[in-house]
Amino acid sequence: MKEKLLKKIENKELTVGVVGLGYVGLPLAVEKAKAGFKTVGFDVQEEKTNMVNEGKNYIGDVVDKDLAELVKRKMLYATTNFSFVADVDFIAICVPTPLDIHQQPDISYVKSSTEEIAKYLKPETIVVLESTTYPGTTEELIRPILENGSGLKCGIDFYLGFSPERVDPGNLIYKTKNTPKVVGGVGDDATEVIAAMYRKVLDGDVYEVSSPAIAEMEKILENTYRNINIGLVNELAMLCHEMGISMWEVIEAAKTKPYGFQAFYPGPGLGGHCIPLDPYYLSWKAREYGFHTSMIESSMMINDKMPEYCVERASKILNHYSKAMKTSKILIVGVAYKQDIDDYRESPALRVVEELEKVEANVSYYDPWVTEYKYNGKKYYSIKKITPEIIASFDLVMITAAHSNVDYTMIQENAKAIFDTKNVMKNIVERKNIETL
Repeated sequence: MKEKLLKKIENKELTVGVVGLGYVGLPLAVEKAKAGFKTVGFDVQEEKTNMVNEGKNYIGDVVDKDLAELVKRKMLYATTNFSFVADVDFIAICVPTPLDIHQQPDISYVKSSTEEIAKYLKPETIVVLESTTYPGTTEELIRPILENGSGLKCGIDFYLGFSPERVDPGNLIYKTKNTPKVVGGVGDDATEVIAAMYRKVLDGDVYEVSSPAIAEMEKILENTYRNINIGLVNELAMLCHEMGISMWEVIEAAKTKPYGFQAFYPGPGLGGHCIPLDPYYLSWKAREYGFHTSMIESSMMINDKMPEYCVERASKILNHYSKAMKTSKILIVGVAYKQDIDDYRESPALRVVEELEKVEANVSYYDPWVTEYKYNGKKYYSIKKITPEIIASFDLVMITAAHSNVDYTMIQENAKAIFDTKNVMKNIVERKNIETL
């Protein structure tokens, strides 16, 4: 089976399937089709599959004309019908892995997708999970579902592995195409074949590890590392505020050391799919072994409370102007989870808005990238544009995303008070109405 699949990969005779056409899946499907592999995208949302089949792009990291051209050439099409799994030779699972209401891993999307795949899985197929998850998922969950549902045996009739997604929306340098890949298969043959497939599609290096569990833990390490370091600077930022020290200036000074230090920055909390969620997957799995990840859990607690801390700080700023938080007009500038993107998944700004509403503040938001968003069943709409008059009408402007296409000078010149949680106004000289995190 190995030699046959390697030959099909080399000759680009494989048909590829990608399950989940979101921020990870659609860019991956596009790259595989661009590399010369006929690609089928699967998604339960008919709206997404229809848009793909019409050549209409909805993901920032995908080039519009690339998608349209691939669809026109019949190299890529999408469907909600999982029976077409029977037509593919390589399947990448790229579905969401959120947390449930108890902050525990919700792998229902992975489970249901795998069950659908199992119904139509044929011999000599390669299955790769890309969704971020806890160590053990591939072998403890995916493998039994595929084997029991298909009657096939892993390593004999099909290959299985894990290759964690590394998508950074809005990154101008690293995209799906050139970001290095980590691959861990169930058995050496699976690893070799899966790695060969990615090498045929991507420009980035492909690093092979000895098992899916190693690859799963590697992904958790990447983002837990960032979570812990951001938790550290967030805690120090709170201390520095009490001491009358600028944490931002402290970090700039520390950055001058050419070794042993990497800069992380404070903010209103963590956003995106990975950094706020991955540590919860690991701490949940650790309890199975009677192990408590105390350092990780401490950083999570610090980062999780940052939205509330920012609201407390906002209340104190308003007090300086003899204003109560209740009924004060507050403008949130930026609800995306990072600058210059339209992705607001797990954005801390949404929590900031929620906390402000709890204390009955009158909250509006402006984001040139996110014109509307839905949170806890409620829809919110951005102010269409900001003017000096609009800025002057608010009691406080809170900056919670450092978008580059916002006129911060105009905001400073017209705002009564500003709470800059991202230090985006660092180069503005006049600072009498600016307070930073």
